[in-house]
Amino acid sequence: MSKVASVALVLGFIFVAFSGQCYGASPPLKVGFYQGKCNGTVDVEVVVGGVVKTWFSSDSTITPALLRMQFHDCFVTGCDASLLLDGSNSEKTAIPNLSVRGYGLIDAAKAAVEAICPGVVSCADIISMATRDAVSLSGGGRYIVQTGRRDGTVSLAKNVNLPAPSISVSNSINAFSKKGLSVVDMVYLLGGHTVGVAHCSLFQDRLYNFQNSGQPDNTMSPSLLFFLRTRCPQNATIDNTANLDQNPLSSSIVDNSYYQQIMLHRGVLQIDQELAQDPSTRGLVTAIAKGVDFSTKFGQALINLGAVQVLTGTQGQIRTSCRAVNTK
Repeated sequence: MSKVASVALVLGFIFVAFSGQCYGASPPLKVGFYQGKCNGTVDVEVVVGGVVKTWFSSDSTITPALLRMQFHDCFVTGCDASLLLDGSNSEKTAIPNLSVRGYGLIDAAKAAVEAICPGVVSCADIISMATRDAVSLSGGGRYIVQTGRRDGTVSLAKNVNLPAPSISVSNSINAFSKKGLSVVDMVYLLGGHTVGVAHCSLFQDRLYNFQNSGQPDNTMSPSLLFFLRTRCPQNATIDNTANLDQNPLSSSIVDNSYYQQIMLHRGVLQIDQELAQDPSTRGLVTAIAKGVDFSTKFGQALINLGAVQVLTGTQGQIRTSCRAVNTK
């Protein structure tokens, strides 16, 4: 089964107190929001985790799919599950979202929690919980998830404005800063590419005509260039894919191998390779590639991502179906 490319991820500044509360929203997200809210003893995170485990056992590529879904949802109007809404002009219909997948898993998880705890657990929280579980199953650390999000009621394709894979580091930093995001956050979240793939059409210019030069991108390793040209012939009619982590032993594992590869000039996307070369990010990339704490810091970055522009309290609603706004 083919994988779905991860794209650059986004997160917002939050502050995590020792109580496990996430500040920025009012009321704030917190760890264990659903404790005692579902028939007393039901742990909704365990229920969601069971669905993810079952799905993962037959399709491990659900991990990059969910990482991508969480980013595409959170970056547009915040982490409000607006991406999940069906409609002729909803976010799903925007070109960058046409290849997003994982909706079936979210539907299954929602059905499982609704069966035992109706009208309580938001679709937005399910996305965050499911992504955490998938990352853990793929070898990443199991990080905490703050919950208490509510679901949005507006989903418009015109609101979708996502960074392109060819974005420069400086423009990416600027885009992140508009969301209140740091360079460190950006670098760690691009680590989602450790399990992603990209279609040839997203990097073909680097292989044959980089920046209209008539030549390939000279920052790409010659061996990688040769391999990618075999995967992506210049006049191909099929849009093949390539792993974003070019270590074949690690391309389905959440680890720091992606950073090691881009240091060797084996980045597939332009933003990947520039991340290892730009003075603003090169030092951090080197530290991550040589370090042993990627899983912990990647997990923290995903916690931060999950706090971007959340709805809490009485804002939004708890959808009965993740695909449709409640009518009552």
